[in-house]
Amino acid sequence: MQAARRSIRRGVRSLAAVAVCTTLATAAQAHNTWLMPSSTVLSSPQWVTVDAAVSNDLFYFNHVPLGLDNLVVEAPDGSRVEAANPHRGKLRSVFDLNLDRTGTWHIAIVNRGAFASYQLGGEQKRWRGPAAQLEKQIPAEATELQITESVSRVETFATVGKPSKISLQNEGLELVAETHPNDLFADEPASFRLAVDGKPAAGVEVTVVAGGTRYRDALAELNVSTDEDGRFSVNWPAPGLYWLEARVEDDKTTIPKAGKRRLAYTATFEVLPQ
Repeated sequence: MQAARRSIRRGVRSLAAVAVCTTLATAAQAHNTWLMPSSTVLSSPQWVTVDAAVSNDLFYFNHVPLGLDNLVVEAPDGSRVEAANPHRGKLRSVFDLNLDRTGTWHIAIVNRGAFASYQLGGEQKRWRGPAAQLEKQIPAEATELQITESVSRVETFATVGKPSKISLQNEGLELVAETHPNDLFADEPASFRLAVDGKPAAGVEVTVVAGGTRYRDALAELNVSTDEDGRFSVNWPAPGLYWLEARVEDDKTTIPKAGKRRLAYTATFEVLPQ
């Protein structure tokens, strides 16, 4: 009898675990993209390793690697730096950076592309890829063509010694750091702004989630919205790694025949104890 009861309890726990995992995956939109440096605040120049992945759980490698084709590393003086030892594995990409200068290093993957849906021979077709290939990839006889431009930015930051100013590209959806991203502490509010093509992004919903989602029963996400100047603040509840995401859709396309533009911004921050 006791053995049967233990078996039933194990079965109930398994079903509950499946339900929790399903809920978390749905709430987090299943797949999240991120960059995770081995260190974000350093007292002196040294090497760091950065992981890049698309995952079901934040900061765990359990889906696919994030491509490094459009990786951009900007040194504190604004110069572009090549990553060392880039590698794409089955579950993650990884690369090393020699942070040999004092100040803040800006690490980002910026993807630009297009998505098209159309009818061909009575069948619904879809295509996704670089905008430059659109004309070549879409048949001339396609009908009901709908094109969407996409620009996504995935980034993180690392600082050696004293933090320095972070430059903006004024393209797509970007974060303007009023509180430096490597100067974040638990129970201390941080102020940021969102900008679209360099202009304030008002009324944008921002989602913030702490890492370690696979080890808790609730996603515990924070949701805030930008004000008319694009400003928002986050009060970090505890130390650790955090994932921030925002999305915008508009009609300011740069691709001919595109009807709308989708912009996405994702960042990883490390929050330190007081």
